[in-house]
Amino acid sequence: VQLQAFGGGLVQAGGSLRLSCAASGRTFSSLFMGWFRQTPGKEREFVASINRSGGSTYYADSVKGRFTISRDNAKNMVYLQMIRLKPEDTAIYYCAAKVLVGPTYDYWGQGTQVTVSS
Repeated sequence: VQLQAFGGGLVQAGGSLRLSCAASGRTFSSLFMGWFRQTPGKEREFVASINRSGGSTYYADSVKGRFTISRDNAKNMVYLQMIRLKPEDTAIYYCAAKVLVGPTYDYWGQGTQVTVSS
């Protein structure tokens, strides 16, 4: 599975961004998808995940109510809509995919930088 994330950029605090991730190499609807983020010196942290159909989503407490994960199985795409961005949201954002239920993701994209200025 190949994953390519894009859509990051520089935005002011309170602004919005939508990240996208294109998947290829496997039937997309068979994959659980997630978004993670990482800042220098810190461990990668979970942001959001979505099940195969898109009917169930999960969020880190820090982004609940501000971020929305969604997917389009017809387009092999997963999205992360981010609103009311905060400086602490600044990070490299990665999309990831896994085949089975569980904590381990099997495939990772290259990441896209999100910078939120105060």
